[in-house]
Amino acid sequence: MLDVPFWLWGAFAVTVVVSLTVDLLAHRREHVIGFKEAAAWSGLWVGLALVFGAVVFLVLGGTAGTEYTTAWLLEKSLSVDNLFVFALIFAYFKVPRAYQHRVLFFGVIGALVFRGIFLAAGVAVVSRFTAVLFVFAAVLFYSAYKILKGEEESFDPGRSPAVRLLRKVVPVRDEYAGTKFFVKEAGKRVATPLLAVVVAIEAADLIFAVDSVPAVLAVSDDAFIVYTSNAFAILGLRALYFMLSGLLDRFHHLSRGLAVILGFIGVKLALQASHELISTSIPEIPSPVSLAVIVVVLAVSVTLSLLRPPEASDTGPQDGPPDRER
Repeated sequence: MLDVPFWLWGAFAVTVVVSLTVDLLAHRREHVIGFKEAAAWSGLWVGLALVFGAVVFLVLGGTAGTEYTTAWLLEKSLSVDNLFVFALIFAYFKVPRAYQHRVLFFGVIGALVFRGIFLAAGVAVVSRFTAVLFVFAAVLFYSAYKILKGEEESFDPGRSPAVRLLRKVVPVRDEYAGTKFFVKEAGKRVATPLLAVVVAIEAADLIFAVDSVPAVLAVSDDAFIVYTSNAFAILGLRALYFMLSGLLDRFHHLSRGLAVILGFIGVKLALQASHELISTSIPEIPSPVSLAVIVVVLAVSVTLSLLRPPEASDTGPQDGPPDRER
């Protein structure tokens, strides 16, 4: 485990809190977020992540810096699947575009909390039971197989156990009330559909954590590295969604690229576990190699998607996010 100075944890916490506060204040009035605004915010989040990575490199060393960058890029790439689910949820609940940022804002806060819990548990388990890495590798191999075979589990927002539980706990009205989560009707407090949307997004993130948590633990088993890299990747999801809104279907080769990345990370996990449990002569895959593989696979996937657009018959009419603001 890295000897992380307390001030670095404090700097991370302050950065996240200040960034979220500024973001919330900047979007306190509901409005449709266009491409230019989303691109500017996306650039800001990426810039913050890279600056923090440079600080990690200078304070904790080159190995820690490389692991942070690799974990951040890995989580960023795996989070692309979340964007498709965001589009599905927004289409299902017919969320007005002006309200979508507020939903994702609270979704991100929930994701930061739940990912922290899962990652802390994962680090604790891996540190005591190295053999669990074989299980994580199997999970990643199976996920890669499902993606390549087109057998990814679909997410039905309306049938989500979390959403159904919400409806049992509190009445949910049919109409939106601006960006409010609760309103009073006949003297009773009832939820608006916007709260159900937040719950659906949180439930979806829990599903995606099944892949992302084992994957990031293949890069590093240090709590500071895995959580900060995940946090900065998650913080930029909202801006990335609005920036790519209406363009997601064009990156049709990206899912195959993610399958390759998951398979590669699975191999890395298996080799790491074998090195520690079976024989030290079994080689491990260094973090710089992992970083290079992720960058190359993502670049090739995006390039092929742009050079070979999907045929109309392959995409078909879909319920996705509306076209981006022109």
